[in-house]
Amino acid sequence: MKTNRRDFLSILAANVAMTGLASGVRAQTGAAPRVVVIGGGTGGCTAAKYLKIENPNLHVTVVEPNRQIYRCWGSNEVITGHISIDDITETHDALRDRYGIDFIYDRAIAADPVARTFTLAGGDVLSYDRAVVSVGVDFKMDAVEGYDQAAADGPIPHAYKAGEQTLRLKSQIEAMPEGGTMVIVPPPNPYRCPPGPYERASLVAEYFLWANPTGKVLILDLKDKFTKDQPFMLGWNRLYGFNIPMEKMSGMPADVRTYDTPGRIEWVSGSNGGRVVSMDPGNMELTIEAGETIRADVINYIPPQRANTFAFDMDLTDGDWCPIDAETMESTRHPGIHLIGDMTIAGAMPKSGYSANTQAKIAAAQIARLLSGETLIEPTWSNACFSRVSNQYGVSIADQYRLDRENNTIVKTPGAGGISSLNATHQVNRMEAFYQAAWMENFEADVFE
Repeated sequence: MKTNRRDFLSILAANVAMTGLASGVRAQTGAAPRVVVIGGGTGGCTAAKYLKIENPNLHVTVVEPNRQIYRCWGSNEVITGHISIDDITETHDALRDRYGIDFIYDRAIAADPVARTFTLAGGDVLSYDRAVVSVGVDFKMDAVEGYDQAAADGPIPHAYKAGEQTLRLKSQIEAMPEGGTMVIVPPPNPYRCPPGPYERASLVAEYFLWANPTGKVLILDLKDKFTKDQPFMLGWNRLYGFNIPMEKMSGMPADVRTYDTPGRIEWVSGSNGGRVVSMDPGNMELTIEAGETIRADVINYIPPQRANTFAFDMDLTDGDWCPIDAETMESTRHPGIHLIGDMTIAGAMPKSGYSANTQAKIAAAQIARLLSGETLIEPTWSNACFSRVSNQYGVSIADQYRLDRENNTIVKTPGAGGISSLNATHQVNRMEAFYQAAWMENFEADVFE
């Protein structure tokens, strides 16, 4: 059962009176307002927790198909054996026990934003005064000739939703022949976790140092730049024999080296023909825009992304993503539904777990005030991302964001951000790797405990 745009128009006329009646009954009885959260991942769990912190009397229900989830942040370290799959496996027990949040392990299959209800696969219908939807992304599986869902489920896992594919990619890397090549194909912007493919390349290269000393990682990119590209490339130069392209040399320190042969990591940019135009999963071959056909032992193709299919079914999208009222994180298409995380058009904010977390806190604060009639807060957001170039070499980026009321969008706060300095000492780079571990532990607790 799905609700499309045409269905919404027919529902509208039939249910306006019902909505008003339901709201009136709640006002007369003094019943606690109901907030339904669709999605029990990073954004959804943060929203549920902070809604209860804002107002412990709220009735908060989270709808999530899975009793345990695999968080994506940290999954690159599972692929290379730094941590285990158990380390990124989360349950909802602490949120249920500490905050009194209800969890329903089912799947929402339809929504009526006028009557303010969700229908679940098991048949239940949940009503809400306000709702939060945080369902993440889906993939465009037909963007490159030769790649489809069967390829993703078989020889070419994207491993960009953590879980079974994470372990399958790990097994493929471990089974590579001596001197083999792993190809990583990052997606076009925008996509979740912009530094993710490049951290993955870094950690695989580190793994090869001891497990496959002549193995290499080839990044075939359709982009000419990526988040933290210079700090990453400096680390690759120091650790993996990477030759930094001339166009990326501005500001680089004096210890940059030039190597006579390609290093353990190579990066082919879009301007140099790195765009993949077709692939043959059966033969593990890719053809790039430069005309060359490349055979690999492992291919990690990460498809282009869009909002989760459920967002399309709910008529929350405009193009590939979901537009929001930046002040409240509320859908501009259907009032009363607040949208957070990777599925949204959130101005200058990247699609990251930390962004989803801070957006969820803003949504929770505004929802609590909308339900109580209080004045809304002036929202500010933040993002922080630590990546590992190796187990003991880290790079980071952080930004603060503010509301641009005139354009109803989220913009960077001038002078408030920062990225790892190219002139940082080796000790600072090492400390950033340790900071990453501490940040991950604290962030995990903030979301799930």
